[in-house]
Amino acid sequence: RRKKSRGRIRLLLIAHKIALDPNNIQTTYFARAAGTARFAYNWALAEWSRQYEAWQADSTQPQPSEAALRRQLNSVKREQFPWMLEVTKNAPQMAILQLGVAFKIFFAKRAKYPTFRKKGVHDRFTLTNDQFSIDGARIRIPHLGWVRMRETLRFAGTILSATVSRVAARWFVSITVDTQDPPRKP
Repeated sequence: RRKKSRGRIRLLLIAHKIALDPNNIQTTYFARAAGTARFAYNWALAEWSRQYEAWQADSTQPQPSEAALRRQLNSVKREQFPWMLEVTKNAPQMAILQLGVAFKIFFAKRAKYPTFRKKGVHDRFTLTNDQFSIDGARIRIPHLGWVRMRETLRFAGTILSATVSRVAARWFVSITVDTQDPPRKP
């Protein structure tokens, strides 16, 4: 939980992690989307390093940025990586955004240089709030449809994002909610 204060309004960002109950087709889709996100992150990290070295050698070259890398990936993915189109567009895009945040933290000297993601370690992909919807105990994911959740969302407020992740053989969704009312303990 993080509290942000802006003036008099106190915003509270809460993430609610819910177990999913996917069938075999949905589990395969989740693995593909997580693999696509991992590939995009690793591709962008390698490209960032290459562009940064070129920029250091010749300052007339453009300095790498996450926005430029997202545009570059979008321009080449239809020809070079057509399998990326089988999953939601948020999987690669949000992975590159996360890399941009990792570099901001690195350049602020609060973390080490970002490393490549490995298969089977923290498999995940993120969806923005316009790419999914929740109806009771189910979530609608692009290119897939409705997936059962083990429980309903407990918090009221504006839904910001959802991250589908794998822990061992189980899949979970972590839904980030912006709420003004802090949760009360039962």
